Amino acid sequence: MAKLKNIIKQLSEKDFKTIYDSLIESSAEKSAYLLKGLRERQLSDSKIMVELEVNANAYYTLRSRLNQKIEEHLLQQMESPRTDLLRKVSNLNEVLFTKKRTISIATLKKLERELIDYDLASELIVVYKSLKKIHISSPEHFAYSQLYNRHVAYMLAVDKAEDMLATYFKNYGNYFLTGSANEKMGLSLLLKEMRNVAKLYESHRLYVYQSCMEIYHRLFVELTEDVDDGESIEDIFEHVQKIFTTYNLDPLYYHLNLVFEFLKLEYYNHYKVYRQAEKYFEEVNDAAINLLINYPTHTFSSQFLITKVHRALRMNAEKELQAENENLFSDFELDQLDLSKHVIYIVYRAICFYYVGRFDEAARLLNGLLADVIMKKYPFAQMEIKALLALQYCMTHEVELFNQLSGSIQRQIRLFGKHDCENVMLFVKILRVGVSEAKKEKLKKIKSLIPKFKAAKVNYFAPTTLIKMDADFITQLVEIEIKN
Repeated sequence: MAKLKNIIKQLSEKDFKTIYDSLIESSAEKSAYLLKGLRERQLSDSKIMVELEVNANAYYTLRSRLNQKIEEHLLQQMESPRTDLLRKVSNLNEVLFTKKRTISIATLKKLERELIDYDLASELIVVYKSLKKIHISSPEHFAYSQLYNRHVAYMLAVDKAEDMLATYFKNYGNYFLTGSANEKMGLSLLLKEMRNVAKLYESHRLYVYQSCMEIYHRLFVELTEDVDDGESIEDIFEHVQKIFTTYNLDPLYYHLNLVFEFLKLEYYNHYKVYRQAEKYFEEVNDAAINLLINYPTHTFSSQFLITKVHRALRMNAEKELQAENENLFSDFELDQLDLSKHVIYIVYRAICFYYVGRFDEAARLLNGLLADVIMKKYPFAQMEIKALLALQYCMTHEVELFNQLSGSIQRQIRLFGKHDCENVMLFVKILRVGVSEAKKEKLKKIKSLIPKFKAAKVNYFAPTTLIKMDADFITQLVEIEIKN
């Protein structure tokens, strides 16, 4: 919210009036009031909610929509000069065939400078192609031919970098669900190839693409700060921010700013600097749906849902997640073809239901996931989901269903070996103690198993680790009654 207030206060008077008038014209009076209140009056969130007569959830939706409206306006302002520039490039033939040679060359050179500022490689190719032809009888023809060839190669390098970035995060989804050493090696090779491509050119765009991959790889794959060139993650953040500031009219960078806010959040979470992490959480959370839907080729955005659960558990706010979800995912369209994102989203929703005691709804989601998604390639993730479902059966005292499911899990454990899935084995063992008819020493047995479960190391997606094994959890298990 602090960032939204800051943006509103920094709007020019013209921009503020345009946005305000637009809200009034579209009958969005509450959004207009919020905009004016945040700019001209020092009102607290609670005071605004009282004056607008809205609850916390409605206020959350209102400020998110206002933020989106402001972003749309600013982006439109940003696009205007760029759109004008692209229009000039598309009309070059009109200049070349109707103007004198000196005017044509001056126009092309001016366009060259402006296109370099925007780093628009494709359009620069058109300009250099024209300059090359117009200098066909001049000694400068060779220089423009070289520039043309170089920018064709550069454009192909940018295209390759974009493809590698998208492939990296698609493949990371497989690694996330499997923890496979082969998948990990593939990710490292992709990063190495990205570094090699970025070294070919002094390009801030290639550097930004490399940074998206580089930072995520160090935080979630290699788990190290050691790098060949000595540039730390904080140095990368600083360098990228300078690029964004320098090329502030670039619409791609405008959008990628969200990716780097997300990466900063994950960076500070990784090193447990939670006070710094909170500076980025609210802004990323406000744009969570946009991050999940529109950024899968630039980062592994589904990680944010897991981060939300960890944060809620740390702050003892896990029961608040479901209320937020009612607004957050009201119009969320799930992409079942993106399997890792689909799995994480369903598991996240199920865990949120679990924490508010809606065990039947959690079980329905997990059963649907196991039925709808073929997970033969992800057996460990499948076991984890089954274990999570088994917990819901425990909480609803459906012991027969639990026994059937735990038997299936144990067969998988025997197949893969206890060492490779120790956490699932211990989780199911805890649940089996809970549903056992012998009540003697239940409490003691469960308490002895929980530290072992928490100490088990896992290198794949393990939603069982998102279950809070506190006194309430233990009490619920101990008090399970067997249904006849």
